[in-house]
Amino acid sequence: MTTDATKAQDEPGLGTLDNLLRGVSGRAAPPVERWQPPYCGDIGLKIGADGTWLYQNSPIGRQALVKLFASVLRKDADGRTYLVTPAEKVDVAVEDAPFLAVEMQARGTGRDQELHFRTNVDDVVRCGPGHPLRFAKQQPGGGLKPYLLVRGRLEALVTRALVYDLAALAVEESRDGRDVPGIWSGGAFFAMTEAPQEPA
Repeated sequence: MTTDATKAQDEPGLGTLDNLLRGVSGRAAPPVERWQPPYCGDIGLKIGADGTWLYQNSPIGRQALVKLFASVLRKDADGRTYLVTPAEKVDVAVEDAPFLAVEMQARGTGRDQELHFRTNVDDVVRCGPGHPLRFAKQQPGGGLKPYLLVRGRLEALVTRALVYDLAALAVEESRDGRDVPGIWSGGAFFAMTEAPQEPA
């Protein structure tokens, strides 16, 4: 039987990740927040702004590996992102957000509206108080970029195509005596104003 760990050896340059893969292959929703392995340094993993995973500056082409690595990502209180297994923890450099929100479905209207997003690694997330939207100022240009909290402190950047869909769903609500544009989902209102703080 071929596993993702075995397939790793077929991907150029990924042989050194074999031990990491063995630690998590075949598990669903690994409890990464509970694992406290030793820190093992930087081995050259990176996630580009376009969602591409790289290992020592070479793209990881096998989507099954990308999904497996994504399932064991964790962003700690120190602001750094790690790939975590029960045995070790290594750095992952993230240019923007670790995930991209690539598909959105809206159900209902007004305050009863619910937005469901799918990420580039096939996580499906229902936007609401537990998975809020935030808007950060884009540099350069000064526009706002929306981010969706996926799990833990890990966010997905909402892709440009979906930004237009979000804007079409925006309504105005009175906040502190002024009308503020925003989005309703899951019983919560997410103001389309700058909120640069990332999840704590």
